[in-house]
Amino acid sequence: MKTQGYILAAISAISYGLIPIFILPMKQINFSMDVTLFYRFLFSAIMVGVYLIFKKVNLKINKWEFLVLLILGLFYALSSEFLFLGYDYLSAGIASTVLFVYPVLVALVMFLFYGEKLSKMGIVSLLLTFVGVIVLCLKGNSLEINFVGLGIVLLSALFYGLYIIIVNKAKINVSGIKLSFYSMLFTSIYFLMKSLVLKESLAIPSYSIFFNFVTFAFVTTLISSVALVLAIQKIGSTPTAIMGALEPVIAVAVSVLFFNEDFTRNLLIGIILILTGVSLNMLSSRKTVE
Repeated sequence: MKTQGYILAAISAISYGLIPIFILPMKQINFSMDVTLFYRFLFSAIMVGVYLIFKKVNLKINKWEFLVLLILGLFYALSSEFLFLGYDYLSAGIASTVLFVYPVLVALVMFLFYGEKLSKMGIVSLLLTFVGVIVLCLKGNSLEINFVGLGIVLLSALFYGLYIIIVNKAKINVSGIKLSFYSMLFTSIYFLMKSLVLKESLAIPSYSIFFNFVTFAFVTTLISSVALVLAIQKIGSTPTAIMGALEPVIAVAVSVLFFNEDFTRNLLIGIILILTGVSLNMLSSRKTVE
């Protein structure tokens, strides 16, 4: 059970870290981010919905489940919106790395409001991963970063952390895949409403962009979201959140390989610190009571 949970958490983190491959080309041609995100989550919801119908899963939900799933959709939408807005101020690698402070927020909320215990090794793992994030933000020997972008991405981290906590603590009788379906559906509705209010065209101008949307939805949303929910249910919020350290590692690799971001000494040190933190978390989780 634990091993499966860690594998699922890693899959979620890696697939989410591939976001720059799909989102940056859309930004480069000045295509609407709201429309892009609408189709990303709509296609994801359709894929999961078809699977649920094929499996003859009952899609009915009660009022409490509806409220929780609606909040989850809203929080996921806000997290996505702030992250992609942050790409206007920070490089994809740095933005994705700053997003990683969400495990710290998750751990603090779980400790302060739910009394979740953290082992000494678990605390060290949090510190190492956080230090890794700071190192990745260093330019030379000084901390040089766009603070507007930093604030925006921190909001993304906050809403992503709250999403993880609610999934773990809401106590709704909904399977992981069904939860992902409604979360994606409500997220797509958020971006649809925003696009309509801003009077943005929903037309998809070319087959290549359509293919981008479908692939974007499948790789970074469907796989990532379903694996995330299943991982949380198997190993809990904090280990899943800390395993998300792989997200900035993958995002940095994508930025270096595909978008000509320099691979500096700070990037290397930051990645090593983050991976060390992930490894310590896997060891400490056996002593952590979820």
